[in-house]
Amino acid sequence: MKPEMSPKERAVAALTLQIPDKVPTFELEFQISQEMFGIDINPSDLSPENINKLSAAEKDKRMNQLAEDIVTVYEKLDYSIIPGPYCLGYWWNGELNPQLRWMFKKLSDLIKGKRMLSFHADGTFAIPDGDDMYAFSYRVADDPDGVKEEAARWANDAIERNKVLLDLGVEVGLMCSDYCYNTGPFLSPAMFEEIIQPGLARIIDSGRKNGMYMIKHCDGNIMPILNQLVDCNPHALHSIDPMAGVDIKEVKRLVGHKVALAGNVHCAHMQTGTEEEVIASAEYCLTHGKLGGGYIFCTSNVPFKGMPVERYQLILDIWKRMRDY
Repeated sequence: MKPEMSPKERAVAALTLQIPDKVPTFELEFQISQEMFGIDINPSDLSPENINKLSAAEKDKRMNQLAEDIVTVYEKLDYSIIPGPYCLGYWWNGELNPQLRWMFKKLSDLIKGKRMLSFHADGTFAIPDGDDMYAFSYRVADDPDGVKEEAARWANDAIERNKVLLDLGVEVGLMCSDYCYNTGPFLSPAMFEEIIQPGLARIIDSGRKNGMYMIKHCDGNIMPILNQLVDCNPHALHSIDPMAGVDIKEVKRLVGHKVALAGNVHCAHMQTGTEEEVIASAEYCLTHGKLGGGYIFCTSNVPFKGMPVERYQLILDIWKRMRDY
């Protein structure tokens, strides 16, 4: 009998299209730790705008407590990949937040190589918000070369940031720029190829060469640009959004031999659907996602504030029942 894999070993196996002993799990973010465990791993007093209000002693105590709480929560959930402490913010004045730098080192010491640390690693244009949509559309039409130059600068910045994160023990880059609505991408596939794909491919390639595992997240209907995303060579695609009609069975058939898949458990069902719908979604994902390896079990977005804890526990119970290979 083969020895049991560690959570990290399961994730590495899945991300490299191998078959682990059990399907690994994780989430991009976990927002219901207080409701589920009575532990707040997103404390507002440690946000960039509030942390300097604490005394040095208070800051030290809270930071150490947060590190211990993060490890406690994710060990209870048995995540293979620990999402970074986003409450601390990202960058200050062009430099990595010093509290975040300290936190990654502390977490690396606490997890002792048994799990992987992750953090945001993207540097590509996402869907503009309502205030910027018209301006961005005009720029694409009137100054396409300028838009491409800006995209290249963003990619360069992300590549350099990711090198810093890797040095601090972050092994998984989460690329979370969204490109798609439920109806399809916000740019046509041809425009996506010109504006987004070159930078995305460079960021992923740099991360891979430096030893970082790259997971590309995108909500919505990715099917019109599925092959373009896969051509950028991420280790995994995340979301596989069922609310946009994306079917993990079909995506697995089309590209499962090229890229690992993560997600597809229906978040809307977990919020407002029936228990039977939640069970069916989780079982469908595990049945078709785990086939042949290369799958990480998770929701199609995140366990968000307001999601009933019982529903999240339900899909974890299904995962534990079906995760063995």
